Amino acid sequence: MVRFLWNATRGYRLRPWASPYLKWRIETYAGIPAESITPDIFFHFVWSERKSLWSYLKWVGEMAKQKGRTSR
Repeated sequence: MVRFLWNATRGYRLRPWASPYLKWRIETYAGIPAESITPDIFFHFVWSERKSLWSYLKWVGEMAKQKGRTSR
């Protein structure tokens, strides 16, 4: 989970709302235009979707574990 967040915010770790990758993910998931995402909108989205985001991060962690098991 942490590895995904670390990679997803590469180059934008202190300002994740500016990450083109995260903007694209939010745009495709919520329909919010990427160019209009500000820190306020970003944090509102993260807070309002926290359960779904947590579930997604858990899934990503599980997939990473499975990948590690099969690549040995």
